[in-house]
Amino acid sequence: MNARDRKLAIGCITAAIVSLPIIAGFAVAQSYPVTGKWTYEDTGGEGPARDCGKRYMDFQGERRFDTGGGVPEYRNRSVSGDGDEYRLSDEFNTGQIRARSDYNIRRVDNDRIELKLPYNKTVKLRRCQ
Repeated sequence: MNARDRKLAIGCITAAIVSLPIIAGFAVAQSYPVTGKWTYEDTGGEGPARDCGKRYMDFQGERRFDTGGGVPEYRNRSVSGDGDEYRLSDEFNTGQIRARSDYNIRRVDNDRIELKLPYNKTVKLRRCQ
């Protein structure tokens, strides 16, 4: 193997090593089965809520932002199921804690969902306009 071939081989190996974590990171994240903002408030009203208020969840692709709880941002790791019921696994990192949370999302209708969290806790949300 001459010097030029060695440089090419080293370049290919370096590119593979650098790109592997990037590709693996994109491969594990999945999008949520719902999108947009969903309010905690007035979940029993008709149609979408006119105002989200201060407490809501915002589903954006593989990320979920929550203004009503202790963890402000989650990243979805997996989704299984179809139709109206889904099983999800989220990952979050607060700087002090890095953990995963498994739960279910059930679509009640076009404007309402329920999150069935661990310890038999259910959170009802209503879509915002």
